[in-house]
Amino acid sequence: MSASRLSLRNKASKILANLKQQYPHAKCSLHFKNPFQLLIATILSAQCTDQRVNRVTETLFRKYSTPQAFAGADLKQLEQDIRSTGFYKNKARSIQSCSRELVDSHAGKVPPVLEEMIKLRGVGRKTANVVLGVAFGKDAVVVDTHVGRLSSRLGLTSEKDPVKIEFELMEIFPKKDWTRIAHLFIDHGRAVCKAPTPKCEICKLTTLCDYYRTHMRVHRGGIPPPRRGYPVAVPARGFMPRAGGGEAERSRPLTHLKNRKEDSFEARC
Repeated sequence: MSASRLSLRNKASKILANLKQQYPHAKCSLHFKNPFQLLIATILSAQCTDQRVNRVTETLFRKYSTPQAFAGADLKQLEQDIRSTGFYKNKARSIQSCSRELVDSHAGKVPPVLEEMIKLRGVGRKTANVVLGVAFGKDAVVVDTHVGRLSSRLGLTSEKDPVKIEFELMEIFPKKDWTRIAHLFIDHGRAVCKAPTPKCEICKLTTLCDYYRTHMRVHRGGIPPPRRGYPVAVPARGFMPRAGGGEAERSRPLTHLKNRKEDSFEARC
């Protein structure tokens, strides 16, 4: 094993221990009773919060309790049933097609194999790994928008593609923790390492974080820098710290980032 790979594994081990201490009860926040319900809930979670998905599925799973029920549902009605999750037309088509494939090819059961699951309509590696890790208890690394963002900021990967990030995380984290990694990263991403503005001033991972070391400037006199988003704001023209170590003037706000959406990982089911 190369020295750089060994160093990365040591860093990953420290990050994992820190996050386990901070979020001892981290787990999947989607509500489900079986692998099929988790599969449907995960498809609905693309570009939607888990809280909203849970509100929708509470009624949805009472109305459509089996793959057969989804397969035979009126498509227009199904669209309205899931409308509040966004992208409801595409999601409804994916859910119905996926359900029909399960009924026709898998006796109405979700196959516990990645290669088989990703053949289903609307199911990519992220969704398949969620179901494998959470519903079937298999070792699987889920890379969503939070996991991708934190992996990059912490310096665990330089990749942007979710599949490449998945394989790099598999190399540096113990297999028994693969499923838990996503839950820990998601909780930390929601609470602290937000997009586009991380709360670095309260983060307990700053000593292990490449983003903090590279982008969080330290001014004379020990004054912490103004909190900035990701990417870091460029100081306004003529920016200079005040004499005597006083607080530096704030840089011009990046208004074009105000409505910036999170990374596109979540759109890739």
